[in-house]
Amino acid sequence: MYRTHTCGELRASHAGQTVTLSGWVNRRRDHGGVAFFDLRDRSGTIQITINPDLPKEVLDQVANVRFEWVLQIEGLVQKRPDGMANPKMETGEIEIIAKNVTVLNPAKTLPFMVSSDADLPDENTRLKYRYLDLRRERLTKNMVLRHKVIKFMRDYLDEARLH
Repeated sequence: MYRTHTCGELRASHAGQTVTLSGWVNRRRDHGGVAFFDLRDRSGTIQITINPDLPKEVLDQVANVRFEWVLQIEGLVQKRPDGMANPKMETGEIEIIAKNVTVLNPAKTLPFMVSSDADLPDENTRLKYRYLDLRRERLTKNMVLRHKVIKFMRDYLDEARLH
């Protein structure tokens, strides 16, 4: 199965469930053998914890993972310890303890970081790499809002035409 949930829909009520997620690596942090990834899809971001007790082939694969690689993670939803919740993230009360990691697509170094609005390149570069620019959170939210507005208008006009 490609995924059972999206990254942004999981909450503390899902604790104890085994899930499969897919998304882009938004951020990576290493802390003495334990690695943390922020996995992102169009619905949000969630923290993935990679413990050093995973099989060696999985750890070797994870050692090379960089920003914007596409991963499939199978793991256990767990509440974060007291005081460790991240209030800046909607999924900040939980983390996924990875059991298996599959690299769906490695990525080359990008011409600019899509995970941050800071240090954006000039408009010509952003237009050249529009497919990357549209991954930025602000632009993704704009596209979703535009879809909802247009859908509302079409539904309203369609309903008005039927009466």
